[in-house]
Amino acid sequence: MRAKHLIAAGAVAVLLATRPSVAASCNGWNAKMEEDEGGKVLTASVCGGPKGDAYLMLTCFDNPVLSYDLGAAGGHGEPDDSGSFDFKADGKTVTKTLRLEEMYNYFVADLAKADPLLDLLRGKGNLSVSAAKYGEISFPLKGSSAAVGKVLAQCGKSRPADGGD
Repeated sequence: MRAKHLIAAGAVAVLLATRPSVAASCNGWNAKMEEDEGGKVLTASVCGGPKGDAYLMLTCFDNPVLSYDLGAAGGHGEPDDSGSFDFKADGKTVTKTLRLEEMYNYFVADLAKADPLLDLLRGKGNLSVSAAKYGEISFPLKGSSAAVGKVLAQCGKSRPADGGD
């Protein structure tokens, strides 16, 4: 199970390194196959924040994994760091504890397939993510319903032959 999380973490790290220009990608969510060290993985993502350098990314193998890169606002986390983050949209709030993936310096959370946060991510308007230590960052929800739905439809399906554990 941990190997799949590391594969997901590797996939998101590759995404961060290969992002297209910030202006083009901050207009809304998209879902596309992204290359990672274990093969291709379907990833829904969006950027946000004042500099467009923060990212939310959702991948799914057996269960959904949300990754949150705070960009410049994140600084450098401490080993075994975790934090309580509030996700707010459309008058609703979902609070999640995210743990730091130290190698890539972003926070992750394993989600259930019916997690309330997934419903919030498929909303309209804007989503704000906040934590006392890191402040608040906003992301557009434009296109999120289709992008998140596409990734969730792949949950539990096998990866291509070149994407083993």
